[in-house]
Amino acid sequence: MNMTMAVVLLLGIFVICLIVGFEIPVSVLAASVAALLYMGMPVTMAIARAGATLQTYNLLAIPLFIVAGEILSDGSLSERIIEFVDALVGWMRGGMAIVNILASTFFGGISGSPLADISSLGTVLIPMMKKQGYDADFATDVTITSAQQGLLIPPSHNMIIYAMAAGGSASIAKLFMAGIAPGLLLALVLMVYSYYLSVKRHYPKGDAFQLKKVAKTFFTSFWGLMTLAIIIIGCTTGICTATEAAAVSILWALLVTRFIYKDMTWKRFWALLGRAVKIIAVVMLAMGFSAIFGWMLAFLKVPLMLTSLVTGFTTNRYMILLLINVILIFLGMIMDMGSLLVITTPILLPLAQSVGVDPVHFGIIMIFNLAIGMMTPPVGGALMIGSIVSGIKMEHLAKSLVPWLVIMFITLMLITYIPAITMTLPGLVE
Repeated sequence: MNMTMAVVLLLGIFVICLIVGFEIPVSVLAASVAALLYMGMPVTMAIARAGATLQTYNLLAIPLFIVAGEILSDGSLSERIIEFVDALVGWMRGGMAIVNILASTFFGGISGSPLADISSLGTVLIPMMKKQGYDADFATDVTITSAQQGLLIPPSHNMIIYAMAAGGSASIAKLFMAGIAPGLLLALVLMVYSYYLSVKRHYPKGDAFQLKKVAKTFFTSFWGLMTLAIIIIGCTTGICTATEAAAVSILWALLVTRFIYKDMTWKRFWALLGRAVKIIAVVMLAMGFSAIFGWMLAFLKVPLMLTSLVTGFTTNRYMILLLINVILIFLGMIMDMGSLLVITTPILLPLAQSVGVDPVHFGIIMIFNLAIGMMTPPVGGALMIGSIVSGIKMEHLAKSLVPWLVIMFITLMLITYIPAITMTLPGLVE
């Protein structure tokens, strides 16, 4: 059996399927089965590999966090968060842009999903900003970009996927802690850029600052925001695992929306549960099939080949990290995040570790790269939802997002080359 030919067959069929237009899970399954048949190995190995991946205990946290996010996204929490941050910073020049970013900081940390953030906050904030005199593309760009914080600030189910793909070399608790500082750094950078544009374009100010209003709106949103505190404290102190924290967050979300906010009904609950099941099915199917593909890559020693190839070209740590970032941004443009994490982590993590990058640090680098990919065509899920919510064509949004993508890339470089930004908080978790 020719191992090189098996690698060519595996990658070639995968690329051909993508070009033809097959979905990614179908593409990775077809490529994996073809390589298995070529090597004379039973196809049942693929089924066993997918089953073993999906039966992992920690993986149960993903559907639970998705359900918790759907519960809180469906209610009035998004409006309460907007009211709170508007009272806090809405008085500034371009205050509604800052409100948008801070609302995403809080809400993204609760939902863990940029798409949920854009769908929930965008439907309220984009029309509100347009009404106050902001340009429609500016309002949408701020919404799309700031929503990426949901991938970094815990709980992010993509961090759980990465932890599984990394084979246990990165703990979920440390990944959760590692995402906080990069997420807040992104928020700060976006706020500075938004303020600069707001001053330059003479966007309006909001109402004068009122401490009484800040206190009132904080307490109305407090119970929903406690979800984030429960998850972070529970995971990082060892009181509970990520899976247990996810289960508790569902119970807490139901209590808050049913008995405190009083906007949850059984009809709404069953409807949001149906939406969550659809999302979970897609994620799990992609993970199962991608796990087969990732295992095939590892079996064929593709990570070792890539490491040898790159280190043969350069041993410079900074150049290798830049090359990894470029690869991930490109792949993020054409593949969905869950599949990409499962497939590329076993390939790129050994390369990153060969130049001294901690697996936790590398996880945040990967997720930030893929966040950029969510904003770029042709796949760009965040770009697509932003277009639907705002009514602006994707082509126009893609152009208007270019300077924001530059800001995102600069932030990515800071996170990549200054490990302390990511690793200081995880260092506190033992």
